[in-house]
Amino acid sequence: MYWFFIIIPGAYLLGSIPTSVWLGKALKGVDLREHGSGNAGATNAFRVLGKPIGSAVLVLDMLKGFLAVNLALLQHELVPGSEAWMILKIGLGLLAVVGHIFPVFAGFRGGKGVATITGVALAIHPLAALAAMGIYLLVFLLTRISAMGSLTAVLTYPIWINWVFKSEYLTIRIFSLLVVLLVLITHRSNILRLVRGEEKSLFRKQGT
Repeated sequence: MYWFFIIIPGAYLLGSIPTSVWLGKALKGVDLREHGSGNAGATNAFRVLGKPIGSAVLVLDMLKGFLAVNLALLQHELVPGSEAWMILKIGLGLLAVVGHIFPVFAGFRGGKGVATITGVALAIHPLAALAAMGIYLLVFLLTRISAMGSLTAVLTYPIWINWVFKSEYLTIRIFSLLVVLLVLITHRSNILRLVRGEEKSLFRKQGT
């Protein structure tokens, strides 16, 4: 059981790596949280730091969530494929998301968690995650608004999990609903701006 005392805090610490803050300071000499929307996520990184760094932030933030879930491979107490195994994997993924939103390495001021949640979702149920990512891409190409794509994709995620792919795991079905709740909470300001028609395009300097 000693592995649990390593992988549980490890998932949070992995999520706490503030990729956008560190890359912004190292490559541009700026703290991303002091520019644009003040958010330390991939969307603000694209706007403030540019496409190459924004792309790196996006991939690395997704990787944090993906790797956190797979920390479950380091323990040998639970049977792979069991419901308990899946609870552990989802728990580790959610800890990484919490770490991303409240990173200990960056004064607990992080991003909104969408990229890290995407990485978690890819590790939990790849097909459903890819389907939701396809929805994001479609909506983003139509609107050029990242928040619109993220919210639409997240709202469809339980549909993919519960009715299209019909996951056998109760834990995954519950996780799909928790993802919706979490993203709606972290995107409250975006939702208000969308309602007001004030949400900006991804590659403009002001916005989310």
